[in-house]
Amino acid sequence: MKLNILLVDDDPATIFGFSKYLSQKGYDVKGVSRLSEARQAITSQQFDAVILDLILPDGNGIDLITELRETSPGMAIIVVTGKGDIPVAVEAMRRGAANFLEKPVNMEYLEVFLQKSLEMGALRRRDLTNQRLHKQVQPSFGKGPSMGKVKELASMAAKTDVPVLLQGETGTGKSILARWIHEQSDHISSAFVEVSCSSLRGELLASELFGHVKGAFTSAVQDRQGFIEAANKGTLFLDEIGDMDIGVQAQFLKVIEEKTYRRLGEVKVRKSDFRPICATNKNLQEEVKEGRFRQDLYFRVNSFPILIPPLRERLEDLPELIQHIVNELGAPNAKISGETLKLLKEYSWPGNIRELKNVVERSLILSRSGLLNPEHFPGLEACSAPVFSLQEEGGDLKHQEKEHIMAVLERSGGNKIKAAKALGISKATLYRKLKTFGIS
Repeated sequence: MKLNILLVDDDPATIFGFSKYLSQKGYDVKGVSRLSEARQAITSQQFDAVILDLILPDGNGIDLITELRETSPGMAIIVVTGKGDIPVAVEAMRRGAANFLEKPVNMEYLEVFLQKSLEMGALRRRDLTNQRLHKQVQPSFGKGPSMGKVKELASMAAKTDVPVLLQGETGTGKSILARWIHEQSDHISSAFVEVSCSSLRGELLASELFGHVKGAFTSAVQDRQGFIEAANKGTLFLDEIGDMDIGVQAQFLKVIEEKTYRRLGEVKVRKSDFRPICATNKNLQEEVKEGRFRQDLYFRVNSFPILIPPLRERLEDLPELIQHIVNELGAPNAKISGETLKLLKEYSWPGNIRELKNVVERSLILSRSGLLNPEHFPGLEACSAPVFSLQEEGGDLKHQEKEHIMAVLERSGGNKIKAAKALGISKATLYRKLKTFGIS
């Protein structure tokens, strides 16, 4: 596959000459003359390298180097400067450019510098991947019996390659547990690839999962690797698989069973030996009965189910959870008063661990990382509610979520912004859930 090069220069002759030469050498070159055009190109297409002039009509190319290093740390950057601009070129290198060339540019030198810069970019990407692999997730399981059972099951799952299904309400930490299982398994040296089935639908989800070839659909301007391919030898985590479209479910079932797939628009059969972990906040058995989830896929992903209890059912873990959160937030010396802990145990925590983290983070700001008192948790008293169990109502997660939302809305006086904040979700997510549950 051709490497993509973005050429940024306001001289049409330079763009023409560079493009012609590099195209003959097997590169796919896109030329633009302004910083604004470069930024637009980068957001719409993936590039392996940028050849950048510094003096442009709408600004200095050095600013783009800083942006690229933040958003695309593995991209190769070559700076082209005029004579006498060595101090500027040195500053560009300091900002993150791999090499620089003086005008007029020797084309043979350009190709050599480009190859070296691409090699450096590949090494940088590999280094970043290794850093991510070694930065392991350490969830807090608490000391209560319910999460002790979860940890025991998760440890057993990590020693196998069977599909795991994590069940639990929104905010209980399913994605964190999925990554922990990956890091305790033999797949730790390979990728952990996370896909949100609730934010991607239909053709878009299929394209992200399977990848596509150029021309497979209108916006497919180049070949693209899918998440299934990226997860080869590693773990593919499908978050909220209950929201996956029924058509994509059929395709994904075949992939799990055969470990083969095709990119969209491609005849070639590819293989990917990944370990699937799925998560859902829905009752998939009910989804199967309603025809929204395939029964055969349910049986396949439900090989090793793990139910994560909501926070209201494990309040004995609150002290340890809070300490874990304040440590993560860089305030290990922060303490919580007995009165505050009593207040927190009286709250029903509809947003679970995610809501707890948001609330504790706000309290640290208000207390300046000191003693956490009730006044540092404004609004929590008004939202306190009796604690109840998922075992009530037959353990129907969907019904419980609806009841929670209605209760929080009522306590918030119908104010959806306050309710969303109390639930630990965005306003857009709240509106979507209200529509789903038929709540006006």
